[in-house]
Parts: sequence; C-alpha cells; structure tokens
Amino acid sequence: MRAAAGGGGRRASGGEDAVPPPAPAEADPVVVRVDGSNVARLGKPKPGPRQRQMLSLPPFPGGGDGDPLPGRKAAAPRRVTAVSWVKHYLADVPQEVVQAHFNKRLVYSECSDHEVSVETIKSQKHHLKKIKHNDVMEPGMRIHLPVSVAEGEIKKRYETIPTATLHPNKDEIEYLRRLVIHKDSAILVLNKPPKVPMKGNLPVHNSMDVLAAAALSYGNEEGPKLVHRLDRESSGLLLFGRTKESFTRLHWLFTSVNLAKTNSQVWNAACEAYMQRYWALVIGTPKEREGIISAPLSKVLLDDGKAERVILAHPSGIDGAQEAVTAYRVMGPTIHGCSWIELRPLTGRKHQLRVHCAEALGTPIVGDYKYGWFVHQRWKQNPQPDFEPFTGEPYKLRRPEGLEIQKGSVLSKVPLLHLHCREMVIPNIAKFLSSNGEWHENGAPWSKEKPNLLRFIAPMPAHMKISWNIMSSYLV
Repeated sequence: MRAAAGGGGRRASGGEDAVPPPAPAEADPVVVRVDGSNVARLGKPKPGPRQRQMLSLPPFPGGGDGDPLPGRKAAAPRRVTAVSWVKHYLADVPQEVVQAHFNKRLVYSECSDHEVSVETIKSQKHHLKKIKHNDVMEPGMRIHLPVSVAEGEIKKRYETIPTATLHPNKDEIEYLRRLVIHKDSAILVLNKPPKVPMKGNLPVHNSMDVLAAAALSYGNEEGPKLVHRLDRESSGLLLFGRTKESFTRLHWLFTSVNLAKTNSQVWNAACEAYMQRYWALVIGTPKEREGIISAPLSKVLLDDGKAERVILAHPSGIDGAQEAVTAYRVMGPTIHGCSWIELRPLTGRKHQLRVHCAEALGTPIVGDYKYGWFVHQRWKQNPQPDFEPFTGEPYKLRRPEGLEIQKGSVLSKVPLLHLHCREMVIPNIAKFLSSNGEWHENGAPWSKEKPNLLRFIAPMPAHMKISWNIMSSYLV
C-alpha cells in the first residue's frame, strides 16, 4: 500500500498524468464611483445605454406628379426636407420635439435598396445613417427615429362622452364641439372617442349621428350626416357631410373612387389621392414587415339571426363574398408580445381591419375579443419574453415613472380596443361646391388659393397613448 501510494506520487511528480490546476477566476472589474455627496463607493461599472427602439416611417412617396405632402397649398415648393417629412407624418407631435430629435442626431435614413429587419438589426448589418434636418428627401427613402418622439401627454379630462339624450344640454354640446377638428361649409371632421356607437335606435340615444344632429348643426336647418362609420370600440377621424351634395359625393368616394369621379381632371386627381391610415396594436408580429392583404369577407348570422360575424370568405365565392384589400406595415419592434402596425384599407367593409389582422395575419388587435378571444387568453396567461432589439438579450418591462396605468391600456387585465383612425386625406370639396349647392368642375373662381386636398391627423385616445408610452419606456 505504501509502495502504491509512492508510485502514484511519483507519477504525479513526473507530470505525465497530472491534472492542470484551474485557471484563476477573473475578478469583476471594480470601479470607484463618487456621487454628489463626495462619497466614494466600490462596485461594478454601470451598464452602457441600451439601443433605442426605432419607429419606422413609410417610404417617401416623391417622384410622381402630385405633391408628396398632400394638403399643402398649390404654390408650395416640391422640394421636401427630412424635417418637413417627419413633421408632416407626425403632425400631432409638437414641432419642437421633432426638431430636438434632429438636433440630438437621433434621426436616421435608410435607402429603398436596403431593408431593415430584425435579423439585420441584431447582426448589425443594417444600412442606417444619421441625417440632418435640411437633407433633401429622395423617392423611396425611409426615416427611422426613436419611438419616444410620439409619446403623448395623458389628459384625464374629457375622456368619456357625457350621458347624452336627444336634447343635449350646454355642457354636452360644448364637449361635442371640442371633438371637432375641422369645419367648413361642406364637411365636419371629428375625433371620435372610443365606446361611442355610430347609429342610434330607440334605446340608444348617445350615438354619434343623434348627437351630431342635435349639437353640431351650427345654425343649419339640417344636422350633419355620417359619411362613413367606425366601430363602436374604435376611435379616430369621423367625417360628416353638412349638405346633401357634399354628403352624396363623399359617400360615393368612400364606396368607390371611380364612382366619385367626374369630367374634371382636378377633382379626379384629388379623388385618387384619397387615403385613410389606422394605427393598431396587435398581439404578436406579422411574418412579413409590410404587404397587402387581399382576402374577401363574408357575413354569417349567429343566435337565430340576432348577431352576425364577419369571416374570411370561402375561395369558391359561393357564400356572397365581398372583395376586401388592406395594406399594412409594421412600425417597430415587438414589445410585451405586441407590435404597432399601420393599416391602410383600400376597400371599406365592415370589420375589415379586425378580421384581416386576426385571421389573415394571425395577429388580432389588442382588445378585440370578438375576433381574437383565444389569442387573448394565451397572451394573458403566458409570460411574454421581451428582448433587446439590437442585442437580443431579455429584459423586463418597466413602467414609466409618474404614469398611472389607466384601465384599458395594454397592461390592464381587460384592455380596450387598440384601433385608431389616425390620418385621412380627402378632396377639398368646399373648393368645388358653392354655398347654394352649385357644383364647379374645376373649382369655384373665388377658391383658387385653397388646396385641392385636405389632410387631418387625430391624436390617439388616452388608453392607446398610455400603451404607446409604456412600450417606448424601454428607452434608456
């Protein structure tokens, strides 16, 4: 036994079968930090700043015959700078905020021949470069800037519509008139709050058509009429016609652009520029960053005809399908299991955007329990992993300091519908229609200085602003 032990020792001393000693553990670097009280503290170095989450604007539409910034006066120059394009797209953001992001060199451009995706961002192979406010925009250029540029101030006042009756009182009339964004001799544009029905019946007195007729006539014999509709739970721009002629022509426009055209080239060009843009928060993220959904819809009756549901039509088309086309674009990264997307309906079908998001893309809108109930159940039950958009490292959602999480936001147990009609471009019908109802094909002689197009942007409701601010709070 002694010999065996000695032999084992000799082999170890010879070094033939010796086990190398473990490498010394690298000690974490220790730095000395001095705070404002001149107290020195030892500790690990602070982590560096995280990469900012970027908001992607649509490609610059220059290069055509029309003005790339609709709604400007005809005499405005065609040359468009970067700051003008950002201010145009984010018209509801204060101009000093946009300018501050340019001054801090936080605005980047991406040319049309390079595509920025999640993979290219993580591999640092994206083609983004910093731009100045006076750089001239070229067709196809994309601009990326921090999500925080669109953070909105949350106001608790006037968030819910009063309990109106067929004869609204003075306070209710003042509230409704505060919703008005634009008013002229032909049209009226409102920013509709959520949870307000469109069309009233005997038990529903606080619908938009009844309230507008009672409170927004402004001295006319007849109240304004709804040109189009929004869902009860959705919010955003709502267009009314103040005269019979304006209502009829705009209703044709919303039904079909070709139906609204006349022999006037000026009017037809304005009709071709008609557009609506919605912002929505969806659960998950589409496989493709942008695209066009062409999926016909049909209606089915439920509960012995008492309710109906819109579904994707059968390919055979035997169930009375209606054509439905929607263009979409992902605006930013996936946070808390959700993504902000921009929707542009090219047809106007009932629940078109909600069904296309839920069934065609597989990403139902947050708060849409009719078409995304099961996805909501899985989304709320399972923890949502969040990752740094550049490094891919997991991190937790942090609530912005001083922001009260209001009922209806993305972090509440029962979020409200996150679908908002944010932008609308329509012909300036008051330029072609006189006060007595006479139609002028090339515009009235006294209205040559007025633009051919009108563009409106409506700020998001409180619950969507809070969701936007929460998701942009990943910025450091």
